[in-house]
Amino acid sequence: MALELRQQLKLSQQLVMTPQLQQAIKLLQLSRFELVDMVQKELLENPLLDEAQPEPSQEKAEEAQDATTAEHTENSEAMADSVTDQAAMQNADWENYLGEFSSTARQSAGRDSEIPEEGMSFENRLSVSPSLASHLEWQLHLSSLSKAEIQIGEAIIGNLDSQGYFKADLEDVAQEADCAFEDVEPVLKLMQQFDPVGVAARDPRECLLVQLEFYEYDDPILLGIVQDHLEDIEKRRFKPLARKFRISLEELKEYLDILKTLDPMPGAAYGSGDTQYISPDVYVYEYEDDFIIVLNEDGLPQLTVNEFYLDTIHSDRNACNKEYVQERFRSAQWLMKSLYQRQRTLYKVMESILRFQHEFFEKGVTHLKPLILKDVADDIGMHESTISRITTSKYVSTPHGLFELKFFFNSALGLDDGSQVGSESVKAQIKSLIGDENPKKPLSDEKIAEILKERLEINIARRTVAKYRSSLGIASSSKRKQIF
Repeated sequence: MALELRQQLKLSQQLVMTPQLQQAIKLLQLSRFELVDMVQKELLENPLLDEAQPEPSQEKAEEAQDATTAEHTENSEAMADSVTDQAAMQNADWENYLGEFSSTARQSAGRDSEIPEEGMSFENRLSVSPSLASHLEWQLHLSSLSKAEIQIGEAIIGNLDSQGYFKADLEDVAQEADCAFEDVEPVLKLMQQFDPVGVAARDPRECLLVQLEFYEYDDPILLGIVQDHLEDIEKRRFKPLARKFRISLEELKEYLDILKTLDPMPGAAYGSGDTQYISPDVYVYEYEDDFIIVLNEDGLPQLTVNEFYLDTIHSDRNACNKEYVQERFRSAQWLMKSLYQRQRTLYKVMESILRFQHEFFEKGVTHLKPLILKDVADDIGMHESTISRITTSKYVSTPHGLFELKFFFNSALGLDDGSQVGSESVKAQIKSLIGDENPKKPLSDEKIAEILKERLEINIARRTVAKYRSSLGIASSSKRKQIF
């Protein structure tokens, strides 16, 4: 069989992931704070991008118009005539690209924007929370210790975990501080009396014993419980514990109440870091038996094209300069289009969710319906991957609280009449049943499944109830049972 070469033409369609397309896809899944950071970065790197100044009020505009002379008016008209129609169109299209996405008029949108956004207090914005290490070092240098002992203390502080426990061997600390092994233990005992009391303990037992000693609890039963029976308390084996110490359950409860006042993780308050507050991307307000969608524009600059550099495209004869300005202009134009498309997509998705979950916005979580990404994608004519990206790390403020957009997408459970109910609605029902239960006789997972079957006609298995209960962070019935 002879081999030969042939030329053949073939038509095919292929999706090419250009850098501009990758940027547009990336913008969809950015959170609002990440989007603001990215826009600020582009403003610094691209000279053709400029931040549009807010429009002056009507009174100020009239005063400015009265103060403008005829000569300035002629100059401004001449300057306006010199700008090309293309540049004017670009500025007109993109100057207020965020303000278009609101289901209210400009007046009502202005009233909605006056609603204060929840956030951190003024003191939290200015103050800096001290770390555990700096707090302990401050106390260490105020104590009457020698330089060698301070060096040992600093080595101990460097080996504490986020909860304040000492996670190294004394030999390692002695080697690090270049001291004798016998000198480490006294410094460690002294630092355990620092604030917070119990810090630098090696395990929870030692941490609690240090706090009992500091607060002068010398009851042998209480010390014995902490010394040898913390595991029994964790597993709620209270009756055998009461029999061992020959005390009643009421007396045991008094000892446990004392233990509840202690802190088994003394360093946790310092290792949590700054509180991260969630700022919603979308607001949904109830107004005259209807719901209004308003996108959160706070902190997001309104972009426009710098007219000075735009004129360079037509006036500069230098090919290199002109090519650079044209490239930056295309980049700026694409960024503004991508931002416009992102906000437009977010608004359309929120509109679709509002249509599907209208009963939730009216009555609450228990009326949440089953919903998948494909339903919204078919409703607004987009791909499922686009819906998935635009709902990632996005939050909406509703009349019933703050929710992530992913919250509205949940699986379905069948009812006896053939209809379906959302899984999040079932979770809310389970949480409500557990909240109303008798603490001395908590509801088991099987009993909860029976109640849901009888009262709400929800077909759900016991293992499904256990899975939903665990996802809600609720303990089992044996651990919820009130012994005392």
